Amino acid sequence: MSSARKALLAGSITFVVGLALWLFGLDVEIVVFTPSKLGVVLMVVGGVEFLYGVYKSVRGDDAARD
Repeated sequence: MSSARKALLAGSITFVVGLALWLFGLDVEIVVFTPSKLGVVLMVVGGVEFLYGVYKSVRGDDAARD
């Protein structure tokens, strides 16, 4: 699997986990963190990683290395 596909897959999974935390963790408060706020952070990180995967796949760096 190419690194662009890995970044796309990891970014989309991270985004979905963050979305689930944001949707279902609004009423829950844990002493150390709030799941809804952590979900927003994970959605941002997942979105950035997904966009990086799109950038790498469009640029075509993996084809030159293989």
